[in-house]
Amino acid sequence: MSSKYQRNLLETELFSIYAQLLRIRRIEESIAIKYLEWEMRCPVHLSIGQEAIPVGISTHLNTEDHVYSNHRSHGHYFAKGGSLKRMIAELYGKDAGCCGGRGGSMHLIDLEVGFIGSTPIVGGTVPLAVGDAWSAKLKGDERVSVIYFGDGCFEEGVLHESMNFAILHKLPVIFICENNGYSVYTQLNERQPNRKIIDIAKAHGMDTHTAEGNDVLSIMEVSCGAIEQARNGNGPQFFEFQTYRWLEHCGPDDDDHLNYRPQGELSTWKERCPIEKLKNYITTKGLDYEAKFQSIESEIEIEISEAFAYAKNSKTPTIDQLENHIYA
Repeated sequence: MSSKYQRNLLETELFSIYAQLLRIRRIEESIAIKYLEWEMRCPVHLSIGQEAIPVGISTHLNTEDHVYSNHRSHGHYFAKGGSLKRMIAELYGKDAGCCGGRGGSMHLIDLEVGFIGSTPIVGGTVPLAVGDAWSAKLKGDERVSVIYFGDGCFEEGVLHESMNFAILHKLPVIFICENNGYSVYTQLNERQPNRKIIDIAKAHGMDTHTAEGNDVLSIMEVSCGAIEQARNGNGPQFFEFQTYRWLEHCGPDDDDHLNYRPQGELSTWKERCPIEKLKNYITTKGLDYEAKFQSIESEIEIEISEAFAYAKNSKTPTIDQLENHIYA
């Protein structure tokens, strides 16, 4: 049964959310296909299956709000409004890329929309987000910092140090744990005692929240008021969302044959696809929206095709640019 919050969403809002989810999925699928041409210059960590969290969170963010991410950053980047053309160009190592072709998939940035950056170092962007939030508070800026991380990062000391500092100074920072149950190939129960991540955050003194990690509407609902709490000076907020990555940790392929996942687990999670979940909710309203769904699909296909053409036709950096942006 839908909540009052969900029932109050307009039809246009629902289709906009659906389009964002589908757009991220189709971009990631296209990257997986094109990656096999061996023209991209970097490893990729695809977010297929995890699209609902960044889309749900970003519905409550402004352009001025700052987002920090990790190695699996594509969904976060696109949900915040990052340029598709520049991101694809980055994967191809082109000068038109969002990092000038220097960073690749794990080093994305789009300052125009407030996506401050991602890094492959586990926990590396956490203290940056907290420091940014401290700066915002000292300056009196009405913006929040958002930091995405996985369950593996929760085992890093820097995260707990950062949480402590954020609570102590009541900083406007949003901690978002995308718990997909694995750190590369190792399950959570092989790395941590039988305890909930959200309970540890609560023990730090953090305001904590959770919802179904593949239900974008539930994520929107639970995060709406919490993000405003942080924005209004009431301190940091912590979210844990259970979700699941469909593909291998790093790369474009399915890896279920490696047998590190329990048999049937992947198929069970695919049945909880966040895109199909929202599509089913929309269609329960009893109207025939198939033409609208097809229109969204076609628009996304055209945009992706244009982005890959742009990337492939862009120039590669020249040798005289090699020492640009080097500060040591």
